[in-house]
Amino acid sequence: MNRLPFGFLVAIEGLDGAGKTTLAHALAKRLEEEGYSVVLTRQPGGTPFGEKIRRLLHDAEKRPVPLAEYLLFAADRAEHMETTVLPALREGKIVISDRMGDSSLAYQGYGSGVDKDFIRLVNAKALQEKTADLTIYLRLAPEAVQSRIGVRGKEKTSFEREHSLFFTRVAEGFDALYQEPRANLCVFDALLAPSVLAEKAYADMRVLLHESRGR
Repeated sequence: MNRLPFGFLVAIEGLDGAGKTTLAHALAKRLEEEGYSVVLTRQPGGTPFGEKIRRLLHDAEKRPVPLAEYLLFAADRAEHMETTVLPALREGKIVISDRMGDSSLAYQGYGSGVDKDFIRLVNAKALQEKTADLTIYLRLAPEAVQSRIGVRGKEKTSFEREHSLFFTRVAEGFDALYQEPRANLCVFDALLAPSVLAEKAYADMRVLLHESRGR
């Protein structure tokens, strides 16, 4: 089994319907075939407590006020990091998270108007100052959200029922967060075939994994 000295944390970000979950599972399968121990998780969710928050947020007929909504995400994030992510990293595992703190900046910050500096401060506390070793952003045009969601044939969450202007603001938020290139950031077109996305993401991840093993 390939064990990494400090583990390796991957965050997959993007709009609803971008294909984050599909990519997360494809990467986990490939990494496990290479002998890595992988933990797949998601925010909100990933713990019994977090799954209750996820259902509360996603199944609501009406979204709560933006600040209350963000604080629920922050509570989930704190529990998630303490009980799931950090223990796995200490064991040398690769953790792939479907969303992390940047989603709150994009959705509750840019999308709903919660103070972004406040979100950054609380995120840092909830995440215990831990940042992703690799962030993968699946870029999707906001006008494509509803058509992509519709293909899944599932009941829409409270977020997926939002109007197009909301997703435009969220997309602009993600673009603002990821406008500056950096070594641990990959930006991909979400409309690429899932197999192509997985290959591209894995190729870039391998470089960082090699560096991580040498630390």
